[in-house]
Formats: sequence, structure tokens, C-alpha cells
Amino acid sequence: MNIEHAEGGKLVRVNQREDCMEGDVPRALGVFPFRPAKGAAVRISNAEADGYVVVDAVQFVPVAIADAERAGRRISGFSATPAKVLQVKNEQDVQRAQMAAAVAVSPLTSAAPGKLTAPPSAEPVQLAKETTAADVNGRTYDLVVVGGTAGGVACAVRAAREGCSVLLVQHNRHIGGMLANGLMQWDALYGGPRAPLMTELLGNIEKDAVARFGRDSKNHEIGRYTHEHYPVGWVEPHVMERECHRLVAGEKNLTLLLEHHPVAVERKGVLLTGATLRAYGTAKDITVTAAMFADATYEGDLLALAKVPYRVGREARDEYHEPHAGKIFTMIDHGPPQSVAAEGLNIRAYSMRQGNTDPASPFTADNAPQAYNYRFCVTKDPANRVMLTGPPPDYRREEFVNYERKSITGGGGPNLKSHMNSPILPGENHAYPEASWPEREKIIERHKNFGLGLIWFLQNDESVPAKQRAGFREWGLAKDEFPDNGHMPYEMYVREARRLVGRHVITQHDGMLAKDYARAPIHSDSIAVTDWYMDSHSCTLDSRPGFKYDGKLILTEESRPMQIPYRALVPQGVDNLLVPVCLSATHIAWGAIRLEPVWMQTGEAAGWAAGLSKKHQTTPGKLNPEVLLRTLVQKRHLVSFFNELKVDAADPRIPAAQPRATGGRDSNRRWEAIPAVGRDSRSGPAQDVARDAALMPKQGAAIAGNDALGSADPMPGVGRAPNPNLADHGLARKCRNSLHYCGFCSAFPIIS
Repeated sequence: MNIEHAEGGKLVRVNQREDCMEGDVPRALGVFPFRPAKGAAVRISNAEADGYVVVDAVQFVPVAIADAERAGRRISGFSATPAKVLQVKNEQDVQRAQMAAAVAVSPLTSAAPGKLTAPPSAEPVQLAKETTAADVNGRTYDLVVVGGTAGGVACAVRAAREGCSVLLVQHNRHIGGMLANGLMQWDALYGGPRAPLMTELLGNIEKDAVARFGRDSKNHEIGRYTHEHYPVGWVEPHVMERECHRLVAGEKNLTLLLEHHPVAVERKGVLLTGATLRAYGTAKDITVTAAMFADATYEGDLLALAKVPYRVGREARDEYHEPHAGKIFTMIDHGPPQSVAAEGLNIRAYSMRQGNTDPASPFTADNAPQAYNYRFCVTKDPANRVMLTGPPPDYRREEFVNYERKSITGGGGPNLKSHMNSPILPGENHAYPEASWPEREKIIERHKNFGLGLIWFLQNDESVPAKQRAGFREWGLAKDEFPDNGHMPYEMYVREARRLVGRHVITQHDGMLAKDYARAPIHSDSIAVTDWYMDSHSCTLDSRPGFKYDGKLILTEESRPMQIPYRALVPQGVDNLLVPVCLSATHIAWGAIRLEPVWMQTGEAAGWAAGLSKKHQTTPGKLNPEVLLRTLVQKRHLVSFFNELKVDAADPRIPAAQPRATGGRDSNRRWEAIPAVGRDSRSGPAQDVARDAALMPKQGAAIAGNDALGSADPMPGVGRAPNPNLADHGLARKCRNSLHYCGFCSAFPIIS
């Protein structure tokens, strides 16, 4: 590299076989002076090398910042060890670490010796007893849930616990969604509790880790769901499937029907009354009737049959005036979002952010969802490793020679396992959302073989340097995962298919700072939150000079935790259908919604809506959202993001604070402080009615603990001093330096 600077030039040699990192900081080429109006250039040549040079980036960093990075006072935005716990080096880091530990579902402890690997538990995976088609045919249920995703399981289990007779239908023989199909890591930037069933599931997953590897062992620490490291948690696929089965198996009101999918519905006016279910791969049909239905599929198959409004692909920029909507050419930058850290948000800062976008992009609508892939579960345990013995069908070496995503592993998971996220095929999935299952199977097979082909290429092709090939050969398919399917996942990762156009469409604006106050917009019927940033994988392989991607987005600087309104789960024109997975959002907003933790929460909220609809003899479309909100906050659902409130903690002020966070009709009333309740309740209707009454706002009541809410004004002015009665709640100092996100005493109380 010939670096021409203000005082001359210097030749610097770069050995690309050397590690480009020194710890967590990129290796520096030197210090050079650059000045305005002085010519400067960096010329890169491989004149004496055999091959070609790939340049990802040349980074110019002011000396003061570079020194701070090397001294550990500043994060460089790169990491040599992705799952490393944040190092505490200054007062701000100490505060962040304390906040992270305070909200963690399972706080970290001191490490202890334990097993590095372990076989699966002797307990069977499929704990829930499946029913036969003959037993279901002609039956009537309170709720039929189509889709055995994690969100579908949460919806079905919650509705069953609230007294509904439930049928859960899955198109193949395996429930649990993508976390049971190779995803492995919980994609979240918040490691605190958000919904009771998710917390229950996480507790059961952690029990498995303790039993197999030892309490506080390395594998236990990697897998436990905590806000103190990223990823916030891991789970082996077979464990996720079994623990979803455990939830289902515990409910006598819940019937499980496998290997069936919907092919028709019966609709009368604003109500669905029945559905025709077909045995997968056959022409054998059965029918069921129900008072309510839920579409929890990744594809949105039931909502399409119901003929409610939906869309596939990208909206145009001018439809909702979203800055990043439509066909847009982009670049991606390395480095965490500085604005998130500056605001003191208690979410983990992702290591990348949006780069430049082409202002001449067309920003037009199309039918292009973001790319899919197979998430193979791989291991480097020789005793549990299955190596490929040959290339897959239709292998074409030339597809991989210049392929840019050359990797097999996506981080260090438990039990010497990881997931593969690299093989994507932008554009080859566009027909999938509207296709029949036989047509989808062809698309699935293409993605599977492309992923296997990439593994074969990296491990065997001579164009890959020998040392790298040896490293890739350390990994193989996990023998103890998917044993009846050639050790390959049962499902492809469908990141985006149909999206409902419901009674509220969530847009990019819902996930950004509002114009008039320093948080994302509030919704009076909020039933869940997002914490991931709005993102998208590439939508096509198109590019432009200087802009490498079509549609690839990592909006970490722009995104903030958003509220998901109940209206986004309810279709237009149908009152008894709930859509907790393919819910109503634009392509841009979808990036923050399409995560399993979010869907588990929206799924459980939909289950509550079904239970309350039955109890109040109404439909989900006509259910009073205030009744749903009161129930959710009492049951410790997170309906708005807080920095320091752990939503399932025993503090009785937490359920009182949450409704005000939505800024709804009752946000200017005083709410009762509600005694803490357990993680779950199976009490009868009489007790539930009593609890509903306890949640009612009381006009002008002087209630113990209500001072935590501060001013009765739902939108007090920025700059209000903290409540002096709460100066000892442990975060007063932090709150005085913050404009929002403190549930007790921030300047903008309980709104975020």
C-alpha cells in the first residue's frame, strides 16, 4: 500500500495471512498527517503477490480515538471474540454492567468447572402426544392456531391456560420454529424478561444446561439468557423443540395435529367459521370449526385464505414516507451506533450500522422480500461431527469462487456447536410466499443444496488456502441434531413472506425517535416491544458503482425500541382472526419485528386476547384493548421498554407504571399499585374477574406507591426534576442525566 499524505508518501506492506486484529482493535498501518487542500491517496497493489487482493475497508481514525481504543477506553466497533462479555473499564461501563445485570433473566455468576460436551438428555424430544386426523375431523374448538412456530406455541398454550379449547396445527412433524431448526441464538439486544411463557421456556432450557453440563459451567454461561453478553442466549435445536413440546404437553385443553396445513376457510361476513386442513403431501382433507383462529405461520397462509389485505415485498418510499423504503442501494459500516450509547439505552449495541445510501435509488415498490437461507447446526466435536462425503446435487463450483460470504460458523454456541448463516440467495426466494407447498419444496431444496455446496467448497476446493480449508474442516453437521433428516434442519429460514395489512400498519416511523419527544411513538394498545434494530438482508443481487447492496439495511443508529399495538395483529374485515407472526408492518419496520423473542411475546398476547374474548363473550376484533392491556401488565408482560425496570420483579409499582408508558386514554389517571403475582396463573374465571377489577384506574385516588408515577400530566415537559421521594431508588443519578427510559423518575416519565 502506497500512502500519499500531506508530507510525502510511504510504502506499507500488508500480509493478508496475518490476523488483522490486535485484540479487539484493527491492526494499524501507521500514523500519517492529512490536511485540508493537500492531496492524499491510498494506492493498493499486489504486484509481487500471486492472486488478487480483496479490500473490505480502509479506516482513517484520528490519533486520539485510536489511542483510546488501544488503551481500552473506547470500543473500536470490531471484536475478535464475538460472544465476549463487555469489559468494565470506566464509570460508564460500570453503570452499564450494573444496569445489564439488574434486568437479566438469568444473571451471570462466577464460572465453575463443567463438561465441554454432553449428549442429549434421555428424555424424548416429542413430549406432547399428537392426535390423529380422524379424532380432529368435524370437531369444534374455541381457537384453532395454525403454525407451530414459537409464537404459535405461545399463543396456543396461553389460550389453553385461560380456558380455551385449542387445536394447534403444524405442517410438518416438528414444532418450535427456527430456534428448533438451526437458528440457535436468541436474536435480541435486550436480555431481560418480556413475557411469562418465554421466561418459563428459558427456565426449562437452562435446567437442561445445568443437568447436562453443570451449574455455572462454560456451556451454562453461554446458553443462559442474560443481558450481560451477546448473543443474549443460545439453545440447541433439539432442546428448543423438546421444551416447546413440554409447554404443549402440559395443557389438557390443547390438541396437537401434525403434518397438516390449511387449504380453505369458510367465512361468513366478518367471521371465519371453519377451515379445511390437508395432510401434507396428500389430497386427504378434514374440516374443523372454531370461534376464533390464529395464523402463526411464517408464511401467512391462513390470512391469505381468509382474503384479508396483505402484501409481499417492499413498499415505495412515498407510500408511508419511510426514508429507507423501496428499492434502495446501500453500503454497510462497521462500528456500534454511537447515538444509542450516548442516550444511555440499556440495550446491547450491535457492531455495525448503516453506511451510505444512493440518493438516486428508485425507492419504488416491488415483490422482493429479503433473502432466506438454511441455518445448519454445525459442531467441531469430532465425536459428534458428520462430514460431507461429496458435493450436493447440482453443485456448481463457480457459484462459490467469488461468493463474498465465505464462512461456516456464526459464533461459539453451547456444546461445541454453532449455526451457519452465510449461504443466502437474494432473489431466488421471491416466488416462495405465494407458492404452493410443492413449489416451495423446490425453492427449499435449492437453498439447502446451495448451503451444503458452500460447506463442500470451503472444505475441499483448492482455491481456498490450505490453512483455511483445514479450519473449515474442523466443522461438520451435528450428529445429535435432526437425526431423522440427515442432520439437516426441517425448515428453511423464511425471514419474510406475507405481511398483514391490519388495523394499524407499523412503519419505520414507529421504530424511530418521535418528532416531538425523545422516544419512539407510543400506542395506547401496546401489547409487546421490539429491541432489535430495523434491518434487512439483501433483496436482490442488483448493485450500483459505490453501492454494493440492494436493500441491505442495518439501521442501528436510527432504530429505538418500539411498541407493537394490538391493532397490528387484527385484520381489516375479519373480527375473529389474530395474526401474531406475519403481523401488520412495512418491510422496513419488519426488520425489528421478525425475531423469535418478539413473536413469543406477540403470540402469548394473542393467546390472552383469545382467552379474554371467550370470557367476555366477544371477538378479538371487538375486544376492548384496555382490558387486554390491563391483563398483560398485571401478568408482567413488557408493553413498553424501560431501562431499569425488570418487568417480572416483585415491585408492585411496575404494573402501575406500564399503562402510563403507552400514553393511552387512562394515562392521566391514577392507577393502583398491584401486588406482585407469580409467573403464571391457572385460576378460574371468578378470580380472574376479581383481578380485572383490581386493575381498573381510579379517578383521583391517593394510592400507596403511586408517587412513583410523578405528575398526573401524561406528557410533562422535558426537564422535570426527579421525584424527590425516589432519590434512593438506586438510579437517581443516572436519571438526572437522562431524558427518558426511566420508569420511576425520568424527565419523560414512564413513556419509554
